[in-house]
Amino acid sequence: MGPTVAIIGAGFGGLCMAIQLERAGVDSYTLFEKGGDVGGTWRDNTYPGAGCDIPSHLYSFSFERYSSWTRRYPGQREILDYLERCADKYGLRSHIRLRTEVVSAVFDEALGKWRVRTAGGAEARTAGGGEREKSDGHGRDEEREELFDVVVSAVGQLNRPHLPEIAGMSSFAGPSFHSARWDHSVDLTGRRVAVIGTGSSAAQLIPPVAEEAAHLDVFQRTPNWVIPKPDAAFGRAARAVFHHLPFSQRIYREWIYRYAEGALYPALAGGWSTAVVRKRALDHLRAQIPDPVLRAKLTPDYPIGCKRIVIDSKFYPALARPDVDVVTEKIVRITPEGVEATDGVREADVIIYATGFRSTDFLAPIEITGRQGRRLHDEWKDGAEAYLGIAVPHFPNLFMLYGPNTNLGHNSIVFMIECQVRYIMGCLPHLVERGPMEVRPEAMDAWRRSLERAMDHMVWQAGCASWYKNAAGRVTNNWPGSTPLYHRLTRAPRPAAFRFAR
Repeated sequence: MGPTVAIIGAGFGGLCMAIQLERAGVDSYTLFEKGGDVGGTWRDNTYPGAGCDIPSHLYSFSFERYSSWTRRYPGQREILDYLERCADKYGLRSHIRLRTEVVSAVFDEALGKWRVRTAGGAEARTAGGGEREKSDGHGRDEEREELFDVVVSAVGQLNRPHLPEIAGMSSFAGPSFHSARWDHSVDLTGRRVAVIGTGSSAAQLIPPVAEEAAHLDVFQRTPNWVIPKPDAAFGRAARAVFHHLPFSQRIYREWIYRYAEGALYPALAGGWSTAVVRKRALDHLRAQIPDPVLRAKLTPDYPIGCKRIVIDSKFYPALARPDVDVVTEKIVRITPEGVEATDGVREADVIIYATGFRSTDFLAPIEITGRQGRRLHDEWKDGAEAYLGIAVPHFPNLFMLYGPNTNLGHNSIVFMIECQVRYIMGCLPHLVERGPMEVRPEAMDAWRRSLERAMDHMVWQAGCASWYKNAAGRVTNNWPGSTPLYHRLTRAPRPAAFRFAR
């Protein structure tokens, strides 16, 4: 049976946690998912061209290798299919409560358990027990409170769309939507379209949108460094080799991983490959943008890697089309007719906001309350932080996947998630034997100092804005070390770093 565990979110992190509980014979868990199915960001982001910039054989679980990937870089649908297969294969469906949003979690010191309150939940199954619920009178659970020994947050960093604060947004006469909430009822054929933003999502959606639209205006605030995406299809022969010779898939995965660590990570840490990656990006820009005026607009003036590097080979050719304009003038307001910049109004029938996510608002809007009434929102008022990106002082038995300072700019986040899940699984026997466990403040202080020292060597500290930083300019998202180092640090919990109830 084991401890009762509440998992929040059914993306890569939540599914990984649930699978490892299943493999360990712990079936007393509930996976809460606010959406209508598993998949997380890969369920939500269905815009044209949506895909991953990490090779498919690395962007997957190490314990669930998949030999039938059709491309080197997987598309959204194929990744979602993979996650759905994992949920089915490991029998997770009976533990998943769909369309159920966790509203709050409060640690009950007298009981040593978490009171988890949820809203919604048409499909309701629970392993928690001790529940109290209200009904709306139509057979649907409107609100429910349940007790759990452990809460694991797997909400991720890229799940809440960010909409910019631009005057007049509500006045626009036509359809408008965020890229992560794509409105498939809107036909872009022959329409005038405005895309605001030029990050990774925009780079993927702009080429197919440009193919359909009569005219496309791309509003760019800051150009991105872009390197080519060496995508290719895996033919039947290649897939057969991966299937029948499993060691070939292991070797291929290891090669991708070692390349990312050996060549890409040093570019973020001011190492030997910085100049190499920068030259590759500039060569890519020169090769695909012959117009010197447009090329100047698209040339960044900040160090490469300071913002997330865009990996794409179709983005620049789309921007160079005669029916596409790259607008660098500052947006003043949205009007009923379109987008007004400092040089005038550009008419639009549809506006698409490719403006990223509220990446530094970890766990928001869930209200988390720990010991002595401490609110996580208040504890993080100067920026989110967690020991190993996993645990926070004063919040016993609360663990995070893809938490503060665990994002990567060069490798697969799935690797980091597996490290974190292994660590949490290592904590479970300790808390069962010795009661609720919370990281000691002195361990958190030491961790914070080590992060600050490591961060001083990373390019993210340079003077550019990015979603890696909070409003105060503090890098709260990214891991400043190598992934082998993180693997070593999270190999097993150190009991001395924690305080136990008994």
